[in-house]
Amino acid sequence: MDTVLIFRIGSLGDTIVALPCFHRIAQAFPDSRRLVVSDLPASRKAAPVESVLGESGLIDGVIYFPPPPRRLRDLLALRAQIRATGAKKLVYVADRGLGATLRDLVFFYGCGIRRVIGAPLSRGLRKLRVDPATGDTEREAERLVRCLAPLGPIDLDDPAAWDLRLQPAEIRAADMALAALRGQPFIALSTGGRQRGKDWGERNWSALLQMLGARRPDLAFVFVGSADELERAAMLSARCNLPSLNLCGRLAPRESAAAISRAMLFVGHDSGPLHLAAAVGVPCVGLFGPFNMPKWWHPMGAQHHIIHNMRDVAEIATQDVFAVIDAKLPANAERRERTSA
Repeated sequence: MDTVLIFRIGSLGDTIVALPCFHRIAQAFPDSRRLVVSDLPASRKAAPVESVLGESGLIDGVIYFPPPPRRLRDLLALRAQIRATGAKKLVYVADRGLGATLRDLVFFYGCGIRRVIGAPLSRGLRKLRVDPATGDTEREAERLVRCLAPLGPIDLDDPAAWDLRLQPAEIRAADMALAALRGQPFIALSTGGRQRGKDWGERNWSALLQMLGARRPDLAFVFVGSADELERAAMLSARCNLPSLNLCGRLAPRESAAAISRAMLFVGHDSGPLHLAAAVGVPCVGLFGPFNMPKWWHPMGAQHHIIHNMRDVAEIATQDVFAVIDAKLPANAERRERTSA
């Protein structure tokens, strides 16, 4: 069987943003074994690519770079592992500067690769396009699509391009985790706190949940995220006056996606769970600060509302976030059902 390598580095959000590319690659090489070459996240708390795509059928396996500092013998072992696959084609799906891209290509050619698709060698493919009227950049997903144009068109507005292909067992695990709510409609929340540039702050979150509790006593809150976000979520849960469920660290990324898919709305900072929510079709309210340029890492879709403050995410007013959420929620909330498995 022919083998195609896919080069994509990063963790949860990076993988989801590239999801339409993985679908296009699967369509372009349906009879090939598709292996991702990726890095292990620097933090153990971050989700590797295998935990996001491993059960989707879009890929058949992952080859991980050895963690830094990488010694010569580590790179030689990696080269031998790649050579053993017999792959001659590589699809390059990455956000890299010219120097890093050239270095990558030299390495992969040394591994036996003879054809590379998608490498952003031209400046136009490496740089985000900027709207001269607004100053906003294109989204990263749009840049990646331009890079993979040789494989054919990718419609980012098509929900199928974002399909995680969640499996029945993953959906069952999510429903079991949500069982304590007894079907009560809920808002999914990712309150974060790991990265200063993305942290809205405990005070803002606490005020928002109290406002929502007073306004919408028919709803519940479900907190999602990694295990290191559990403590903050528990504190906020104790302060709010609505039923709540803390799933931080309890579910795998794909199980979290299945749980989020049941939500009326997702509210969170610039994070992997935000992109998971967008992928499963849940309307999102996203809070962004100066960590990234406007729109670069915003989810695709007019159903989402992003508040992006380039001074400091903590400066986003609680009342403004509350007003957006209140406007997006239906007057009489009903439990949101998945339309497909």
